[in-house]
Amino acid sequence: MSEVQNDVTRFLDRLAERAAARGPEPTWIAARRQAGAARFEAMGFPHRRVEQWKYTDVRAIARGDFALAADGEFSQASAAALTLPIEAHRLTFVDGVYSAALSHLDDLPAGVRLLSLSQALAENHEAVGGPLGRLTGVEFSPFSALNTAFMEEGAVLRLAPGTVVEKPIILQFLSRANAAPVMSHPRILIEAGGRSQATVIEHHVGEVAAANFTNLVEEIMLDRGAILTHYKLQEAPLGDLHVASIQVEQARDSRFTSFNLNLGGGLVRTDLVADLNGQGAETHFNGLFYGQGRQHVDNHTLVNHNAPLTRSSENYKGILDDRAHGVFNGKVIVKRDSQKIEAYQNNANLLLSDRAEIDTKPELEIYADDVKCSHGATTGQLDEEAIYALRTRGIDEQTARGLLTLAFAGEVMEQVDLDAVSERVELAVAGKLPERFNLAGLVEAAVALGEQ
Repeated sequence: MSEVQNDVTRFLDRLAERAAARGPEPTWIAARRQAGAARFEAMGFPHRRVEQWKYTDVRAIARGDFALAADGEFSQASAAALTLPIEAHRLTFVDGVYSAALSHLDDLPAGVRLLSLSQALAENHEAVGGPLGRLTGVEFSPFSALNTAFMEEGAVLRLAPGTVVEKPIILQFLSRANAAPVMSHPRILIEAGGRSQATVIEHHVGEVAAANFTNLVEEIMLDRGAILTHYKLQEAPLGDLHVASIQVEQARDSRFTSFNLNLGGGLVRTDLVADLNGQGAETHFNGLFYGQGRQHVDNHTLVNHNAPLTRSSENYKGILDDRAHGVFNGKVIVKRDSQKIEAYQNNANLLLSDRAEIDTKPELEIYADDVKCSHGATTGQLDEEAIYALRTRGIDEQTARGLLTLAFAGEVMEQVDLDAVSERVELAVAGKLPERFNLAGLVEAAVALGEQ
């Protein structure tokens, strides 16, 4: 048996062990598991000869010997230290296992249904079975097929038409430093009814010594006029491996705003897809990825303008230090007869080390003639004159570099409305800065001098 076959067989063996322990389940779930396992076995793990995975080596995942977590135990004190200090409705998972003790669902407003996938299946599995897998099926990628085969836990959020949720909804995923690495395959389903509004924060974080594998699939469906702001704050430990497939379907006049903020994880791959299917639909992708050490962060985005009079914007910033490697592949497709659309895409990257590396590929495919589209990519380093200007104002070099790095990220971060999220990003990117709010003028002056 080849090494590649061994990798696939090891995961299928884990699946068989889980099936034996799980027992009988509804026919449609068993059928989907079987389809996912068969597709994964046929495809195997992606390799670098596959164009979509050209710059990302997943052998660390394929060759890993991952078990499935047996429980979701995590101390309240440890969880509190990792949790975002935001007043919110919260659903918490530990190594993929739902933790009722660390969740906060007591004050959900009328019109909101938020529960774990296992609870939703137990309550009414047929209601979940219809939308689940409709956007992201087993054909999407080997990882979505693997997720479908193992699918048993995750989050289900349903917003009734006209519901406005004032407090954010946090889906928290905690990673433990286990004696042996574990894997989880969370499934997230979000259905936003017509004219509903909510903010969802998906937060991945964990203990410093954790070295686990998360393989997430998320499906988001926005009905007519729905507005959803989605934060994905990924600050997993550097030993963690993280793959996420997120697909959004938008009806007429809906608006989806994404903040994809990647700060942690040793190997990270995110696929984000939006289908604009109704006139007046808008999607806005804001991304920031920061890598240090030997981190590898890969972002693949796709916007499909399937209807006329739709609009999309995308702005991704990459900051890479040491020997980190970043990948950005952003694609916009304007379908035939999708006239009078606007699509803007930009990727800018800052390399803080001569050994850091970025591979960027913005793409446009346009099959209509009455459109406004643009795309671009830039890569550069910190301006030494701007650093000098800050130092002449009594700021040490390390702080000066941190300030200018933060200023580079500012175009994305100024769109963030949540202070707790901004502070996590600022600390990761620039370290602890003195009087950070009083130094904005100095940064502006230094940047202006550097541009002269």
